[in-house]
Amino acid sequence: MVAWVSRFFRTIQAKLIIIYVLLILIAMQLIGVYFISTMKDLFTTNFTDDLNKTASIVQLLAAPKLEENEGTPDQKLRDELNNILQTLFTMNGVEIQVLDDTGRVLATSVQAHRSYIGRKNTETVVSRALQSIPENEEDIIDEHNVRKKVMAKPIMANSADGGVVGAVYIVASMEDLYETIDSINQIFLSGMIIALGLTAALGIILAHTITQPITEVTRQAAKVAEGNFEGTVPVLGNDEIGHLSEAFNHMTRRLQEALSVNEEENEKLASILTNMSDGVIATDEHGRVILLNRGASELLGMKECDAEGKDIAQMLNISPDVLQKRVGGQVNWMLLPYSSYMDEGGAAGDHESILRVTFSPIHRRGEGTTGTIFVLRDVTEQEKLDQSRREFVANVSHELRTPLTTIKSYTEALDDGALDEPELAGRFVGVIRNETERMIRLVTDLLHLSRLDSKQSSLRMQLTDVSELLDEAMDRFSFQFRKKRIDARLEIESGIESLVMDRDQIDQVLDNVLSNAVKYTPDHGTIRLRAVWTEGHNMVAVTVEDNGMGIPKKDLARIFDRFYRVDKARSRGMGGTGLGLSIAREIIRVHGGTITIDSEWEQGTKVTFTIPAVVPTKEDAVGHLEEKDNLSQPKLIEEGSD
Repeated sequence: MVAWVSRFFRTIQAKLIIIYVLLILIAMQLIGVYFISTMKDLFTTNFTDDLNKTASIVQLLAAPKLEENEGTPDQKLRDELNNILQTLFTMNGVEIQVLDDTGRVLATSVQAHRSYIGRKNTETVVSRALQSIPENEEDIIDEHNVRKKVMAKPIMANSADGGVVGAVYIVASMEDLYETIDSINQIFLSGMIIALGLTAALGIILAHTITQPITEVTRQAAKVAEGNFEGTVPVLGNDEIGHLSEAFNHMTRRLQEALSVNEEENEKLASILTNMSDGVIATDEHGRVILLNRGASELLGMKECDAEGKDIAQMLNISPDVLQKRVGGQVNWMLLPYSSYMDEGGAAGDHESILRVTFSPIHRRGEGTTGTIFVLRDVTEQEKLDQSRREFVANVSHELRTPLTTIKSYTEALDDGALDEPELAGRFVGVIRNETERMIRLVTDLLHLSRLDSKQSSLRMQLTDVSELLDEAMDRFSFQFRKKRIDARLEIESGIESLVMDRDQIDQVLDNVLSNAVKYTPDHGTIRLRAVWTEGHNMVAVTVEDNGMGIPKKDLARIFDRFYRVDKARSRGMGGTGLGLSIAREIIRVHGGTITIDSEWEQGTKVTFTIPAVVPTKEDAVGHLEEKDNLSQPKLIEEGSD
């Protein structure tokens, strides 16, 4: 209860009521003080005037009689004066005495005080009156605690000398006067209490009309603060509070619209951050992580819940000084080698990557830098591609420089006189011819590979007999087989008859693979060329297997790279360009197949490529195939000529 009362008196409604009642109370107090003071003065003045009039009448009536009997008042005079006082001036609470010039009482209007006759009145006002002072009055309180008005007037002789022959002494009780004033005060006080009660009631009603809309605004503001924009504040009038209600409703609608737009933008931003491939990390001014999107989580191999609150410098393994210089410097990015230790399923794993980290400080007006945005991009493949391009340019330069250097050397030798020796000149010309042919093969392979990369190489698709294709390939290398006494065998699974392919390009693949097998297979070795069904008769796998020197495990991953050689000196000496397997891979890809190599060092190598047992459409020249049963009549598609 006490708490409720305390809360109530802290409300605007209670304050308005108290202020209203206090204003009315102060106003009524001022009015009451003025009214009562004026009324008291008026009553007192009227009372005094009545006494003065009475005294004047007594003076007129008593003066002739006192003048006739001046000096020796007799009983007759006393009786006449008493008769006048008792006949004309019998007033309740008022005693009138007629005194002679010595101050002795000659007559009194109160029968109970007849014993005062003959006695001398020693009051101060009487002495003053006998001294011819006309105005002599005072207020006293007698022994019974009764307020009285005492007044004495001199009685002047009507003769020429006009001396004082006596005095009129009046004592009047003011009890009735003050009782009247007290009654009026009680009536006024009762009226004031009733007025204050009505004022309080009206104040409550008035305060309610003022505070109720404010209470509604407060209640609705609390709902808005909690995110509930459904209700509105009722507009109860066209006054200031009504305008406040209208303004609040308008503000609520605008705020709802702004929050809706903000939520939509936040959802878009969250969707963008979640689905963008780049990683985004936000930190506060102390470098602690406050936001980590899914891309950054995958790049760093770290869960979002584990990253929040971590120091960004420790998380990225960057020195804080270096990080500060990058954030505030002109170069706002850096390449960062990073090892993550979490695979997609959350299990432990190891992944080496190169991240490009871009720094963007967050500035807030008046507060300076309040955080930093880190954008992470995995540039591992791009860096590998750039490295491959650099290696490719270096390899091409090296491959071209070697024959050009040889040609230049032998040309200078011919200029220096070797041309005059026919045998030496012929040998030099032969070397120049071989190196020139080697350059031509290298350039031809590069052009071919470039056309395959840019998808400018058109396929001349035709129905080709697989058995005939492989037989002719074996025949082309029969001389090398016999020369090195290699046991070469051809095996074709039953049911494999004809496939749709570019015969010339598949011949080139077979020549590249068989040529490598012959080069790296020792004398008396074995080479197996076989064709089998795979993937449920949807593909034909062609395998070239030898028992040659093989390929080390470390080189298998790069064996299809351009200009890559396991034994560079030996490969170059055998006339290879280092592009054969790269060209073979691109040709097989264009046909919609795959090519793989399995090898063990000093045990042999097995190269397998597949050709779809379907009919490619025009778009399939770049890798899209339309299935067709190999045993049915295939559809032939011509793609133009080279």
